[in-house]
Amino acid sequence: MTAPANPPKPVGPSLEVPAGLDIVYANLARIAHSPSDIVIDFAHILPGEPSAKIRTRVVMTPLSVKLLVRALTENLARYEAAFGEIRLPTNSTLADNLFKPFQPPAEPPKEA
Repeated sequence: MTAPANPPKPVGPSLEVPAGLDIVYANLARIAHSPSDIVIDFAHILPGEPSAKIRTRVVMTPLSVKLLVRALTENLARYEAAFGEIRLPTNSTLADNLFKPFQPPAEPPKEA
């Protein structure tokens, strides 16, 4: 007996996006966990602001988070293959780069 040339791909659940669904932009995530849950709080913080309001909280099982990490890793690899490598800041910590007070770009030197 031979295996079929193209085995059928598993079909995931049908997802419904409700009308009026709020879209939340986040540039900050705080992660906490207990033995049974991992909690991810998403917030948006402006440069130079001392605080941010949590907009969304997602609670997942550790297994679901591990599967999410795998899916994100695969999708980032596809994104970088299509659009180029995402470079992380190297001169300081990621938090320093994301949350330091806003500084306008330096003026270019004037020609004499």
